Formats: sequence, C-alpha cells, structure tokens
Amino acid sequence: MRTPAGAIPVERYQGAVAEGRFRRLWNANAPGYLFLLPWLIGFFGLTLGPALISLYLSFTDYDMLRSPSWVGTANYVRIATADPKFSAAMNVTLTYVVFSVPFKLTFALLVAMALNRGLRGLTFYRAIFYLPSLLGGSVAIAVLWRQLFASDGLVNAALSQFGIEGPSWISHPNYSIYTLVALSVWQFGSPMIIFLAGLRQIPQDMYEAASLDGASKFRQFHKITLPLLTPVIFFNAVVQTIEAFKAFTPAFIISGGTGGPINSTLFYTLYLYQEAFGNFRMGYASALAWILVVIIAIFTAFSFLTSRYWVHYDD
Repeated sequence: MRTPAGAIPVERYQGAVAEGRFRRLWNANAPGYLFLLPWLIGFFGLTLGPALISLYLSFTDYDMLRSPSWVGTANYVRIATADPKFSAAMNVTLTYVVFSVPFKLTFALLVAMALNRGLRGLTFYRAIFYLPSLLGGSVAIAVLWRQLFASDGLVNAALSQFGIEGPSWISHPNYSIYTLVALSVWQFGSPMIIFLAGLRQIPQDMYEAASLDGASKFRQFHKITLPLLTPVIFFNAVVQTIEAFKAFTPAFIISGGTGGPINSTLFYTLYLYQEAFGNFRMGYASALAWILVVIIAIFTAFSFLTSRYWVHYDD
C-alpha cells in the first residue's frame, strides 16, 4: 500500500516514538546509573568476572605459568575419589563450624541479655565487647593467640599456678582445633550487637504480664524471649556459619600455613590456598573453591527450608 504524499511511514513513526521514550527514560534514570557505576564496575570486574573465570579454570589444568588445558571433570573426580587431604580438611572445617558457631552465638546472647538490663555506660560496654570482632581476624591477634597457647604461653603459666602442667595447645593434635574455636568464640561482638537490637524490640509489657501470671525468669526466657528472637537467631546462625566455613587467617598464622600436626588445623580454605599458591594447581584449587560454594549454598538453602518450622515472625 502506497503512503500518501507528505505522510510519515509507520515504521519511521514507531521508531521515533521508541527513541523518544528511551531518551525520556534515560534522562530520568541517568543520575541513578551514574551513582551505581562504581558498584557495577566492582561487581562485574571484581566479583562476577573472577567467579566465572574460576569456574572455567576448575575444568582445566592450570599452573599460572602455562596456558590452561581443558581436562573436563577430572579435578572434581580426583577430589571425590583420590584426595585424602580433602576429607581431612572437610572434617576439620566441619568440626570448627559445629563447635564454634553454637558456642559463639550462645555467649553472644548471654552478653546481650546482660547488657539489656539497663546498665549504666551501655555504649561503652557495647563498644568494648564489639572490639574483638574488629580485631579478631587480624594477623596480629592470631600471632598473639599462638603465643597465649604455646607450651610456655600465658595459659600454661596460669595453669601452673594450680599445679596443672598444660600441653602445647597449638602443636597437640587433640587440642589445636579447639584453640581456634576459642578464638572464634572470643569474636562474639558482631552477633552480640544484633542480639541486643533484637532484645530491644521485644515489648516489655509481655514480660510484665508473664510476671503477674507467676512465670519464672527461665520460663519467660523460654516462652517469650526465644520465640520472639528466632528471626535474629536465624540470621546470626546463617551469617556466622558462612563466616566459619570461610575462616582462613587464624589457621594460617597459628599453624604456620602447614595445617598443624597431622592436619589437625587444616581448614578447607587453608588447603585451597596450599593447592593454589603452594603447589601452583590453580585449576584444582578453583574446583575446591566451587565445591565450597556449593556446600555453603546447600547449607543456606537447608536453613531457609527448615526455618518455617522454628522461626516465628510477627505474622
């Protein structure tokens, strides 16, 4: 069909309308995208990009000196069938997670409940108790912890005052992992602050009504505090478990990067580091890293699926 003289073709008209709409949207949203640009560069350049590269390297044999060579699933097969250090690292890491997270959260909750009693100078105490969370992951604290639990360290010096001859906690395979658990529990400040904020949100009239009904402090804690605090407990449990799986600095410094006696402090991340930068098996280390990602994802998914049975929200 012929277009009348002087009329604008339909395709050209639609293109002009779409172009005008795009310009209006761009002019309205351009400042937002401009402010997001640093985050977008960091996300794609420092997070998503390296993650995708490591996923590719996990299917290759790469030593950082030669070009990667494709080996398919050989790295994953070796991890599952022919790597005893992988099993040792997983056992150590799971032991660390199972002991450190519950003790850390319990201690943090107890301190938060003590601070929630209206103490004078609450801001000061809150800052002091939060300080270990800021310093605990540093190299200096790990070195100090190694000195404390050495055979001639402060811990054994204190035990000697009671006639107890303590072992070298760091170098003894039966105790070395628990020194790292103690270091993790000492860093209770972050979950403590979150617990304290959750306790402040519980209405006090509920405790007053329970007291009038003759409920003891323990019963109030069991029937009021814990149920209303379950969302905060759930959040802290997920975050702290993920952090425990990723723990690296304490094990590296305290064990000297070797994993301790009989691999007793060979954390998963430390083994990954050894494979990548000690043995220059970057492809194999990438496969280990992605297995850790899958393990954390499975745990997180399981936590969210089971939360409906014990986490109580307002609705």
